[in-house]
Amino acid sequence: MGRDRRREENKLGSIVDRLCDRESGLIGPARRGHGQPLPSRDAVISIVEDLRAILFPGYFGISDLDVDNMQYHVGSTLDRVRRELQEQIKRGICFVCDKPPDECTTCEDRSLAMIDAFVERLPVIQRLLATSTQAAYEGDPAATSPDETIFCYPGMLAITNYRIAHELYHLGVPLIPRIITEQAHSLTGIDIHPGARIAESFFIDHGTGVVIGETTIIGKRVRLYQGVTLGAKSFPMDKDGNPIKGIDRHPIVEDDVIIYSGATILGRVTIGRGSVVGGNVWLVDDVPPGSRIAQKTGWGEAGEGDVR
Repeated sequence: MGRDRRREENKLGSIVDRLCDRESGLIGPARRGHGQPLPSRDAVISIVEDLRAILFPGYFGISDLDVDNMQYHVGSTLDRVRRELQEQIKRGICFVCDKPPDECTTCEDRSLAMIDAFVERLPVIQRLLATSTQAAYEGDPAATSPDETIFCYPGMLAITNYRIAHELYHLGVPLIPRIITEQAHSLTGIDIHPGARIAESFFIDHGTGVVIGETTIIGKRVRLYQGVTLGAKSFPMDKDGNPIKGIDRHPIVEDDVIIYSGATILGRVTIGRGSVVGGNVWLVDDVPPGSRIAQKTGWGEAGEGDVR
């Protein structure tokens, strides 16, 4: 019996050795020279929930806030977020730093500068979220109050995560912005890359299946419905056959555009101001301002689906 047990232990030990082999390329510490822990996904998600309580005080976090204790609780939460997020930012910077640990003196200073810049932007993020809250209430007849859109709408959750992630992305924070938007993606089915540039009064109704690519630009008062894709038409390759990164490859959606469910818009095309794109439309060309676009009828005749 003892011999069988030792044999099983040896077998498990061999499997563990293979799983922890640095040559696999999947061992986090083996890829970093600084010996610092990786950013913690759980910690980042917890920080986002604290930020949600800061941006929507009384709605999330402690619910019984009033004028006498609100500043204390918001200030206390913000102080904790500043310390915890700075640590996660530093871990992310160390992860991508190519200097030996005994030669690097900048990761700590960079993380402190980034967290200070991010905290300064929180009132701007809050203002932008307020415009989306109002847009959701005004744009959805089923909404009984702006409060309902804050509490219940998946679009507001995804936009909140996006606004937080976008500021961090703009500051050059590695890894953490994608953790934040992908958490919202997993909860809501709404996939917004933190690099997208989205103006005020943005509203996503229903939301499941929405995809907004990295270089997308969205103007003011734009409304999207479920299943909309603002994606890339193709991926230019370099001489080695790898996709070229960092090029503008996603749509520009100008002010006051409505895009209905299932529409797919691909490439660096422009949807002109005030246009309406109907459901299940496939677009790879520019659309003039004020256009109305929908599918052709099943009989091949001009219908409400044509550009007008």
